[in-house]
Amino acid sequence: MIAAVVVTHNRLSQLQITVARLLAEPVDHIFVYDNASEDGTGDWLAGQAGPRLSFHRSDINRGGAGGFAHAMAEVAQGLDPDWLLVMDDDGRPAPGAIAAFRKMDKTGWDAIGAAVFTPAGEICEMNRPYRNPFWRVREFLHTLVGKGRRGFHLADAAYRPDAPVVEVDMSSFVGLFLSRHALTAAGMPDERLFIYGDDQLYTLNMRRKGLRIGFAPGIRFEHDTEARQGASGVVLRPLWKVYFMYRNALIAYRVAAGPWFWPLVPVLLVKWHRKARDYGPDAAMFRHLLRLAIRDGLAGRLDRSHAELREYAENS
Repeated sequence: MIAAVVVTHNRLSQLQITVARLLAEPVDHIFVYDNASEDGTGDWLAGQAGPRLSFHRSDINRGGAGGFAHAMAEVAQGLDPDWLLVMDDDGRPAPGAIAAFRKMDKTGWDAIGAAVFTPAGEICEMNRPYRNPFWRVREFLHTLVGKGRRGFHLADAAYRPDAPVVEVDMSSFVGLFLSRHALTAAGMPDERLFIYGDDQLYTLNMRRKGLRIGFAPGIRFEHDTEARQGASGVVLRPLWKVYFMYRNALIAYRVAAGPWFWPLVPVLLVKWHRKARDYGPDAAMFRHLLRLAIRDGLAGRLDRSHAELREYAENS
C-alpha cells in the first residue's frame, strides 16, 4: 500500500490541483492535514472525502513540521502503509510518477526521494538533495576548493531520467517516499521546528541511524512554489519566517557538521547577515529576527511560538 500525506494551510487553489493529481495516480490512500485554513479548505475537503481521500482539520496552525508530524503518525498508525509519500500542498507528482515508483527496484532503500522541478520544467533549487560534505571526503574536498553548494548538492546530470538511483543524505518533503521500516526507525519530524528545515533534520537523522535514502531521477515531482529569489538566496515573506529559517538551519548544521560546527558558525553568520540587502526597507527587522534566531539556534531553544514571532515581527 502507498499512502500519500499532504499538509496544507490557506492554499486551497494549490491543494485542489494536488489532490486531483494524486487521485489520477495509483495511490491507495490520500490523507490531507489542514493546518487551520481560513479559505474554505475544510468545507471543500468535506465535500471530497471518500474511500481514497480522508482529512483532518487542526484547530491551530502547527506549521509544516507539526502538520507532517501529526499526519504521518496518524497514517502510520491507522493504515500501516508499505510506503508513505509526503508533500506540501503546492508539491505534486508528475503524471506517471507513482507508477514509476511502483515499478522500480527498491531493494536496499529505506526511503526514495523524487526529482523535483518547477512548473516550467527547471530543477527546483530549494528541493535539490545533497550528500553531506562533513560525512563524505569527495564532497568535502569539492566544497573546500570553492565550489560552495555545488560541491555537495546533486549536479544537474543526476536529474537525467536515465541516470542511476544514487544515495543522498538529505531529501525534501516534496516527493519523499518513506518505507514502513524508516517510519519505525526514524519516528516523526520534530513539530517544534514549525516550518523550514524539518525535512533536512529528519533525513539527516535517518542517515545517522543507518537508513539509506535514494534519489530516483525517474520519479518526477512538480513544486509550484511562490518563494522569491534575491541576490543572495530566497527572500522570506512574511518576515517572521526569517526566524524559523535561520534558527532551524543552525540546528541542522549542528547535526550535519558535528565537530566542525563551531568553526563553521562564524562563516555562516557573516554570510547570513549579508542577506539583509535583499530586504530593502525591512533590512533592520531582518537583522533583528536573524539575531534572535542565531541566539536561540545556538542554545537549541525550540519553544518560541509562531504567534510570538509574528507579533514580534509586526510590532517591533
